[in-house]
Amino acid sequence: MTEKEFRTWAPSAPMGWNSWDCFGASVTEGEVKANADYLAKHLKQFGYQYVVVDIQWYEPQANSSVYHQFADLAMDDQGRLIPATNRFPSAAEGHGFGPLAQYVHDLGLKFGIHIMRGIPRQAVAQNVTTAGGYSARDIAANNICPWNSDMYGLDMSTPGAQAYYDSLMALYASWGVDFIKCDDIADSKLYGMHRSEIAALRSAIDKTGRPIVLSLSPGPADINYGAFLQEHANMWRLTDDFWDTWRQLKGMFPVAAKWAPMVRAGNWPDPDMLPLGAIRQRSVDGGTKLPHTRFTVPEQKTMLTLWSLLRAPFFLGGDLPQTGDELALITNQAVLGMRQDITEAHEEAATDTLVTWQAQSAAHHYTAYFNIGEDEITVQAPAAPASELWDGTALTPDQPLTVPVHGVVLIEQQ
Repeated sequence: MTEKEFRTWAPSAPMGWNSWDCFGASVTEGEVKANADYLAKHLKQFGYQYVVVDIQWYEPQANSSVYHQFADLAMDDQGRLIPATNRFPSAAEGHGFGPLAQYVHDLGLKFGIHIMRGIPRQAVAQNVTTAGGYSARDIAANNICPWNSDMYGLDMSTPGAQAYYDSLMALYASWGVDFIKCDDIADSKLYGMHRSEIAALRSAIDKTGRPIVLSLSPGPADINYGAFLQEHANMWRLTDDFWDTWRQLKGMFPVAAKWAPMVRAGNWPDPDMLPLGAIRQRSVDGGTKLPHTRFTVPEQKTMLTLWSLLRAPFFLGGDLPQTGDELALITNQAVLGMRQDITEAHEEAATDTLVTWQAQSAAHHYTAYFNIGEDEITVQAPAAPASELWDGTALTPDQPLTVPVHGVVLIEQQ
């Protein structure tokens, strides 16, 4: 493998579905298959292709997004986490995620999993012998996740630590995994970015020879390490978990503006999943159990437009078989085409009520007017021929345009 070939594995920002927003830590094999089936039938043609099983797939008793402290986990004799067979029955008899990955691949899609940084505390407590004959206690580091009790970090100064990550990635590659979301590794806010473990993951994935896209979580990532992230990962989170509140969406504007210059092919700053549709089926967001997105239609358009201008990953968070009116938004070909084709985008201006972005592709220029205030705003169409992308209407020169509260007008010019 040539140096930095991993960037070619994600030439455009990945699109797909992730189980967290709807099922939390408790998704089952049947639910993954149902969402994969929907993705293949209705969304694959628009570029959505990844099916990602989020956290705790190795915990038999997981039942929501609330973590069970020091839970018993499914693990092999080398201290590597494996699927809980009561939730993923096809993993029985040592098959791991191989059969489920094959099911997803047979649909013409790609399969991904979530992992936590480090080695299971359970493996350390049992002092299992890891790959290469190393003791789990000798390679573990007492830097633990502040919100999940499952793991110790790894002491990357010991040779057994890299051997453990090499063995872990080799196992997951043998299952046919195409995407790995590694958590508790990129947050600069609490304990600092774990750069030595990020580098170890990069090395371990590359050794497998399999094109596995690497996504790092949670945020906020530190832009001072932007070049390091570009050298080691395909995606990295810009904020903590993003949910369907206007406060969080409004707060994403300065974050997106800051990170836009770091976007390039194979490197995709990630503002997190799209909390649309039937979210919170078993996941809980700060005590909220509403079973559908709280975003209004204008807010949904605002989110999708901002993510598109940032050329960000598009991972849907709702239970796809329950998809409703949002289908028209997430499959809008004009907006998806802009996201795919633009080569540069930036925030041009921002006030307390109006944020303006400009973007450019080979053939078109784009202007987005975002109303972040609490009253309607009127803006003016350009003097040249143009159209509004969300509704597909042609605009007359200098036409006044109403931007709804928390909404957007997205203009395309030749």
